[in-house]
Amino acid sequence: MLSHLNQRRWRNFKHNRRAFWSMWIFAVLFGISLFAEFLANEKPILVSYRGELRSPIMSFYSEADFGGDFKTEAIYRDSEVQCLIITGGLEACFNDPETLMSDVSNGSLRAEGFSKGWVVWPVIPYSFNTVVDRPGAAPSAPDKYNWLGTDDTKRDVVARVIYGFRLSVFFAILVVTLSSILGLIAGAIQGYFGGWTDLVFQRFIEIWTGIPSLYVIIILFAILGRSFWLLVILTVLFGWPALVGVVRAEFLRARNFEYVRAARALGVSDRKIMFRHVLPNAMVATVTILPFLVTGAIGSLASLDFLGFGLPSSAPSLGELTLQAKQNLQAPWLGFAAFFTFAVMLSLLVFIFEGVRDAFDPRKTFTGSRVEDDK
Repeated sequence: MLSHLNQRRWRNFKHNRRAFWSMWIFAVLFGISLFAEFLANEKPILVSYRGELRSPIMSFYSEADFGGDFKTEAIYRDSEVQCLIITGGLEACFNDPETLMSDVSNGSLRAEGFSKGWVVWPVIPYSFNTVVDRPGAAPSAPDKYNWLGTDDTKRDVVARVIYGFRLSVFFAILVVTLSSILGLIAGAIQGYFGGWTDLVFQRFIEIWTGIPSLYVIIILFAILGRSFWLLVILTVLFGWPALVGVVRAEFLRARNFEYVRAARALGVSDRKIMFRHVLPNAMVATVTILPFLVTGAIGSLASLDFLGFGLPSSAPSLGELTLQAKQNLQAPWLGFAAFFTFAVMLSLLVFIFEGVRDAFDPRKTFTGSRVEDDK
């Protein structure tokens, strides 16, 4: 059960219609992207082979598992593999699979032990790294097979947008969560204790923020190789000071309030005073800066990928898609796909955090659909 204060905050958030509907739209889009493997994939969702159900998305199956010769993973788009699945592994599939599958579909095939199988494909039959096997030069324009066309390496743009959206949001959530925890702790310690503690911390932060983070990322990527988790760690290490100043200022202001002095006089521990009594009063300023941290994390990932210093080139990066749009001006669908994806994603996030900020602000009240300041 929510406390009375949190019920009031939730009620205020729901009255902000723009933030409320943005939250639902973003939740639906992000929820869909979480199941990207079932929405856009070169592997079938479900396969029925000789009466046995198999899920190639979840498990590895070799061609030999379907009656073929190779121990490598089955290429489910090949007509021979599809014929093996449908016919139950008949050797005739290697001779003329198209004709054999046609005979199966019209019912003219009658073989002893024959067991007709079936395949359930995703809505988009390509993953983010699948090379589309269609005639024409890359990048190819949108058509009924590739709704947003393909990029300069013949990969489906819709699939890369779905996977890239999930990757960007997941990266931002990880970076902002970890950075906020470190920033809140550091800012709370500085502001609450003050004195030499605050002075030493401030000098350390000034030195730390003076380090050129881009050069460090480039150097470490050259030594250790580019990876998602390394980029998360480096972004958090250089991103946590962004929240320290706001939290420190709120704790410096509240450390001498009467309720804090009363808590100290009653023997309440510093940790409990800091995080139970002072921190909730500093949440409005903290939440106010969160939209900038989230959008900044997404922008940092896109910028690094655009410059070629971010994730590996095979990763479903929206920044890499933007770079391709710059390099292929004759393919405007690449630029439109990247622009509208960033515009929708960042706008929804900003609207959501605006509503969260107003919900946490005790000076804000809602009248109808408008938010007003209490006098």
